Amino acid sequence: MTALGLDNMVETLKAVAEPSRLRVLKLLRANDLTVSDLTMILGQSQPRVSRHLKLLQEAGLIHRWQEGSWALFRVTRTGAAAALLPPIFEAVLEADDIFLRDQERLTAVKTERRERAKKYFAANAQSWDDIRSLHVADEVIEAELSRIVGEGPFNHVLDIGTGTGRLLEVLAPKARSAIGIDSSREMLNVARANLDASGVANAEVRYGDAYDLSLGRDQFDLIVIHQVLHFLDNPQAAIREAVRALAPSGRLIIVDFAPHANEHLRDQHQHQRLGFSTDTIQSWLEDADLRTEPEITISSEVADQSDPLTVMIWTAQDTRMLIADDNYSQKRVA
Repeated sequence: MTALGLDNMVETLKAVAEPSRLRVLKLLRANDLTVSDLTMILGQSQPRVSRHLKLLQEAGLIHRWQEGSWALFRVTRTGAAAALLPPIFEAVLEADDIFLRDQERLTAVKTERRERAKKYFAANAQSWDDIRSLHVADEVIEAELSRIVGEGPFNHVLDIGTGTGRLLEVLAPKARSAIGIDSSREMLNVARANLDASGVANAEVRYGDAYDLSLGRDQFDLIVIHQVLHFLDNPQAAIREAVRALAPSGRLIIVDFAPHANEHLRDQHQHQRLGFSTDTIQSWLEDADLRTEPEITISSEVADQSDPLTVMIWTAQDTRMLIADDNYSQKRVA
């Protein structure tokens, strides 16, 4: 870890050593919150809360990202300044009256968020159920993914097209941190509500585009694209963008359908592609300079469908570190 110089250390401690800013840091420790959320919880004006956030961001203690008209904030997990926070949090009395009141108001914010997410999910649940009825249960796919991924631990995991955030619940325990990207703000609200309910504190979700992740290069040692490519008009471009974010020796896992003839998925559920062949996916992965592994087929056990969907899992690995270290290559690829 890079150490802070004296001046930077003093400025960082000054940023923390103010009651409202310490309250903000505790709230953002495991929550994505907007200025409006924090205004309601702290009982302070929006300009005052924005000022606190600006100082904390300048100190490298929180990060900000845009989600449409919303700006969301969360405690930064990397960097020398962020490393100062865990011992400070441990030293704080959790039962302090002010912190308890903040927690009550935070619970109210989360409850409202969950209610909005529940309404959206209820309105759209039928479309997911229609598609799930054509293929194997999600639990089977999740179990196979967990087996392929192994126990980890991973530094950083990325779930592209996170939807309800379910894969983050599965993968986050194996990682230091996890991020889910989705282009639907409504689904992001569903994901946040689900992550809150399941107690996952090391995962966050952000608004983003599969073609432009707006994330750093060479950052993630595991990236999953789960049931996303068939919605895209240029899936190969999305794969290239994912590979840009893949760390040396990192793994990319794609879950999608084998070729099928369910035209109603195109007409009723906006599927752009009716599945993918292994030759197609592997050629795209190889074009992106990844080493492919044998595909896995999960056949549907649905008996009353004329054309049940077969789920495929394709895995590939970045070769940059593998070329430099043959023993490491054998250990990771075997």
